[in-house]
Amino acid sequence: MIQNLHTHTAFCDGKNTPEEMVRAALSLGMDSLGFSGHGPSHAPDDAAMEAGSVPAYRAEVLRLKAAYTGRLDVFLGIERDYFFAPDGGDWDYIIGSVHYVNRDGTWLGVDHSPEMFLRNVEAHYGRDYYAFAEDYYRLVGDVAEKTGCQIVGHFDLITKFNEGDRLFDTGHPRYAGAALDALDRLAGRNVIFEINTGAMSRGYRSAPYPSPALLRAMRERNLPICITSDTHSASTILHAFPQAEELARSCGYRERMVLTSRGFVPQSL
Repeated sequence: MIQNLHTHTAFCDGKNTPEEMVRAALSLGMDSLGFSGHGPSHAPDDAAMEAGSVPAYRAEVLRLKAAYTGRLDVFLGIERDYFFAPDGGDWDYIIGSVHYVNRDGTWLGVDHSPEMFLRNVEAHYGRDYYAFAEDYYRLVGDVAEKTGCQIVGHFDLITKFNEGDRLFDTGHPRYAGAALDALDRLAGRNVIFEINTGAMSRGYRSAPYPSPALLRAMRERNLPICITSDTHSASTILHAFPQAEELARSCGYRERMVLTSRGFVPQSL
């Protein structure tokens, strides 16, 4: 099964309409496509849908689900931020993610731009990247309970602008300890961890999230994975999937989870 469940459209911060994404998926020979628009958020998130646009998003995806029956399985999902606002209705699945840290009443974006990331850590943490990581992973460890998600989005998103450990050492005991603590708290929540290629398609990383060290830690804990592209355009729906699959295999995984009409099921890599 060829599937992507992390898909953004013009309803949030994507470039294409849902139907354009469906047509692109068909041209790629995909079996299914899941939409996961950024849901409303209490944080000042320009990428998120306003509450008033959610009904139109739901209606359009459900229309496509019906219109393309027998050609492509379409799933209606949402990406809930940790600080999500009410989004209404039932979803086929939910991706739970942390895009913000709130420090002393100030919203600090984790992945907006390298410049903003640097300013936030300098202004609010005195350049202590490990303190920022500790605050970030405290939220990540609670994201499943907070959002009700089935999939944990880009577990180590905080490394988006840290290619080659240029800003901080991901092997540092403070960083590794915070990440593994979050992983252990999520381990009992029956969630799937995505291998996400989104930062690769946008030129920030040469490898997917999570890092090999974290993927190996997930495998040691028998935690399931799925593979997604976090796509924001019709040209990147399956971006770097072969590389993500190879990363998974190199870290000991032999199957990934895919969504079907019967729920999530394992599929061999």
